Amino acid sequence: MGLPSRHFQPVPGVTLRRIVLLSAAVTLALASVCAPAQDALPDIGSSAGELLTPHQQEQYGSMMLAQLRHYEYVLEDPLVESWLDALGSRLAANSGTPRQPFTFFMLRQRQINAFATLGGYIAVNAGLVLAAEREDEVAAVMSHEIAHVTQEHVLRGVERAQRDQLPILLAMLGAVVMAQSAGGNSSDDATQAAIVSAMGLMQQRQINYTRSNEQEADRLGIQTLSRSHYDTDAMADFFLTMQARSRANGAGAYDSPDYLRTHPVTTSRISEAKARAVRLQESPAGFAVAPLATDNPLLPSGLTISSDALQRGGTGLFELARERLRVLSAESPQIALREYQQIADSGTLTEAQRYGRAIAQLRANESTAAMKALALLLEARPDDLWIELGLAEAEARSGHRAAADKRFARLLRGAPNNRAIALTYARVLSERNTVEAGKHAQAVLRPLLARSSEDAAFQRTYARASEIAGEPIRAGEAYAEAAFLSGRAEQALVQLNTLKKRPEVDYYARARIEARIAQITPVVLELHRQGIYDEVLDRRRQ
Repeated sequence: MGLPSRHFQPVPGVTLRRIVLLSAAVTLALASVCAPAQDALPDIGSSAGELLTPHQQEQYGSMMLAQLRHYEYVLEDPLVESWLDALGSRLAANSGTPRQPFTFFMLRQRQINAFATLGGYIAVNAGLVLAAEREDEVAAVMSHEIAHVTQEHVLRGVERAQRDQLPILLAMLGAVVMAQSAGGNSSDDATQAAIVSAMGLMQQRQINYTRSNEQEADRLGIQTLSRSHYDTDAMADFFLTMQARSRANGAGAYDSPDYLRTHPVTTSRISEAKARAVRLQESPAGFAVAPLATDNPLLPSGLTISSDALQRGGTGLFELARERLRVLSAESPQIALREYQQIADSGTLTEAQRYGRAIAQLRANESTAAMKALALLLEARPDDLWIELGLAEAEARSGHRAAADKRFARLLRGAPNNRAIALTYARVLSERNTVEAGKHAQAVLRPLLARSSEDAAFQRTYARASEIAGEPIRAGEAYAEAAFLSGRAEQALVQLNTLKKRPEVDYYARARIEARIAQITPVVLELHRQGIYDEVLDRRRQ
């Protein structure tokens, strides 16, 4: 197995525990600091880049993602992730800093929110997608968050926090340590409460800086929308949606506009967003109403593309992604089915909503009903990967294994490196719990192995496939990687040390395991130095 490329190295003068808090509290609540509101983007000479190198920023962003996985905030679904990554990558490529690396991930919370943190890590809540009426609005929010990263607002926030927010940080450090040492089922909740409290305190201290950076992020975000051929009116439209939900004061299931707490919306801000959109639409280089000349080097020079075609230039998956998120973010599949019943009672379900209901039926073990519904949808939308993949899964779980295997095999022939197809099929095979199925699942996953060292979902799936295939060493390595990527460094280290002692470990496997132990050990030692221990292992020691 490949080894992850992100390895923690303690940063002199910046403790791990402080960075975790900075990542969790400062970079989320202090997503903005003072910056001049102007169209030009001068270098204002910040020393923020000297605080953490780009590599260190990426390390800590990765650590924060691992902690979010540990607390089960991250919504890991290969189809949703592929949609979000396609959308985010398109926007990032058209931002002011196209070479800045980004990692986009979805959180399962239904509050309307999104945030950027160190290293180009950008999170989007499921509730934000559910609240949006079209993909352009989601793109507008993501463009705004991308601008926070490219303009180093997050990094400057960390710099200022170290200068005048340390009293709050130090006070919260004690609370976090006490919460972690409490043990039992309440320790995680107490830790989260401590971090949320820190976020609230620091957010209030930074409100004046938020406004100026929000203006800059709005301005650059709209430019990114224009370059990406999304509707530049979408930013103002989404602001109006947020404002309406705020005034409604809790009239729906996922209408808590947490986004407004760090991204305050005012009438002037909406007006400014509309004015910028108009200016870009009137500009020859912007999102013009008149046909635009393409700058794509793969197309003939002078070719013009209509604005209507450009407006249709989104992923084309927004409606399906939104309904899939409605199911996966619900507290249970049964609750999701009740939501669809309520929608049906007030009108006819759209094709996307019928897809969502079928996925909810599949998750609720109503596989036959899901299979019938998805088969009908596939007739209306042939070759739709999302629908066909759902149908293959439903066939497998309703007893039609041969049909499912045939469908999965055809999908893999067309896209052998498609992560969503491979993960879904491997999980279906692993459910059969036979050596043959395990080896088949390994074969399905193997083409993705070299580029999946930092993919927690892949590692879990590969571990299970290897386990039932009768390869405990490979399974143990993958389970350890999944633990590490999910914020359980100490558990990963224990698993690897135990695995190394097994008599069947050969020379090459031992070399891999020992190398990984050497890379994980500094992380665990730093955690222990800060008084932070894995609560599960700590209870076992008692």
